[in-house]
Amino acid sequence: MAIDPSKLTLYLITDPHLCAHFGVEQTVDAAIKGGATMVQLRDKHASTEERVALAGRLKPICASYGAILVINDDVRAAHISDVDGVHLGQGDMDVAVARQIIGSDKIVGLSVETVEAAKQVAVGIVDYIGISPVYATPTKEDHKAPIGFDGLAKICAASPVHSVAVGGLKLADCHDVLATGSNGMAVVSAICGQDDPYAASVALAQSLASYERQR
Repeated sequence: MAIDPSKLTLYLITDPHLCAHFGVEQTVDAAIKGGATMVQLRDKHASTEERVALAGRLKPICASYGAILVINDDVRAAHISDVDGVHLGQGDMDVAVARQIIGSDKIVGLSVETVEAAKQVAVGIVDYIGISPVYATPTKEDHKAPIGFDGLAKICAASPVHSVAVGGLKLADCHDVLATGSNGMAVVSAICGQDDPYAASVALAQSLASYERQR
């Protein structure tokens, strides 16, 4: 399934701890109403059954606003819950195997941290890449050294598929992210854990849109 690159513009990655005050469902609802275009359900400590259950609650929220929903790492959960796709890390299941399981009509995303890895992305199997980490981030403990915006631009240029930037990104980074050639920006703490997730999403979406208007 080819992904509409506009769906990568404002990409929310959930964090159960940062979302605890409002809950993941309410945070996702507020984020999408505010302008988030894609949601990745990420919970490293949940079971497949728990991810399937949460995905079942998030699917109607995302569908009602036309947002895409994918699950991080857990191909089985993505398949069972029939969400829009799965996002895999370099150390997760082989993307070709994941594609066979999840089907040709779903989205497969892949985390990429180097130019070499971007060049090796399998077109036709992988729909988009998540390029990380731009900055160091406490929401992912096992990340590699930050690549900065120069590194992001180089990986974007090398990628044969659409891309989204990941890693410690905030409102002030919107224009710098898009200037690298990335199709969008993925955030965690810039929305999750904010006092007003809706307002945070609106501000991010407006900043990203203002860059596009200036181009």
